[in-house]
Amino acid sequence: MPRVDRAAQNLGNIVLLEHVNVTQPDQHLATLYYVVGLGGTRDPYIMVGVDNMWVNFGRTQVHLPTREPQVLRGTIGLVVPDLAALKARLQRVQPLLKDTRFSWKEADGIIEATCPWGNRWRCHAPSPQFGPAQLGIAYVELEVPPGAAEGIARFYREVMKTLATAGGGCARVSTGGAQQLVFRESAGPLPEYDGHHVAVYIADFSGPYDWLLERELVSMENGEYEWRFQHIVDPRDGRKLFQIEHEVRSMRHPLYARPLVNRNPAISNVAYVPGQESFRGTC
Repeated sequence: MPRVDRAAQNLGNIVLLEHVNVTQPDQHLATLYYVVGLGGTRDPYIMVGVDNMWVNFGRTQVHLPTREPQVLRGTIGLVVPDLAALKARLQRVQPLLKDTRFSWKEADGIIEATCPWGNRWRCHAPSPQFGPAQLGIAYVELEVPPGAAEGIARFYREVMKTLATAGGGCARVSTGGAQQLVFRESAGPLPEYDGHHVAVYIADFSGPYDWLLERELVSMENGEYEWRFQHIVDPRDGRKLFQIEHEVRSMRHPLYARPLVNRNPAISNVAYVPGQESFRGTC
């Protein structure tokens, strides 16, 4: 048997990038974009009222509390099983979202779509670069100030204890499997941070917490299973490099690896096939 590169299978401390949270003011418009257009599935068990909605994409989610809109300073990368079907769905919702910031276009084998409030999504067909997943958030790419990438990579390697590299003005951080947080330097002005967040699960729950707590960087204590921080700092000198809240959960969190319901968006009352209501691909 040929020698196997065991290091290629190593994972860092972050085991899952579970959700992105951006507030929105209108569940009707959010349903048209995230469920009817992108093809997600509203979680049938949690946040089913009018004050929040959770939308499932494979093992991942987008959380959409009902408040004034937040806009991520970057782009969410989504793997979908069928780009042609996605294109048809976006064409159907386009006239219903005409008075919003919604837009979409095809470019270089992907589909770029913008939600009614300006959040950008980049939709990809399944590919080995995204692992086996056919549906789910593959990455979150954030725009950061010039010169920040190297320090950001150090923060995730040394503080969060996960795999991270930097080069060419870009930091790439492993968040489990083939998922990534990507921090790309941008020369343009960045909007002020408005409170949006990402949620990750980590194996060593206390090590990063202790480091951040000692430096007064823990921004929220949410019981025994969760804590949060907002500032990414360079561990060499403590310089604040970028702000985005991380909801950090332990692997003992009751929601960890909760099975998520995912529908087959091709099924409708006029195009119904018994037993085909559920998504049957790999999440």
